[in-house]
Amino acid sequence: MCHSHILAKIHKTMCLAIPVKIVSIDGDEAETEIGGVRRRVSIAFTPEARVGDYVLLHTGYAIGVIDEAEAEETLKLLEEMASLAT
Repeated sequence: MCHSHILAKIHKTMCLAIPVKIVSIDGDEAETEIGGVRRRVSIAFTPEARVGDYVLLHTGYAIGVIDEAEAEETLKLLEEMASLAT
């Protein structure tokens, strides 16, 4: 299951932060990617974020920088949660 389907299923039942990868930065906004889906988000709360970093995305704002291993583990757990919801 791709990450975008995970988000759709989880969004219906709870609100949480999702790891996304920063692909570009323009001022206090970044273009991020998850499962082939790109979205512009605010990085005003995470000025230390750089291209290639993973950030936790919540309601359009990056609220924290996390390492790649933590991001991948979180995405894996979200995939498992989504598969249980079917």
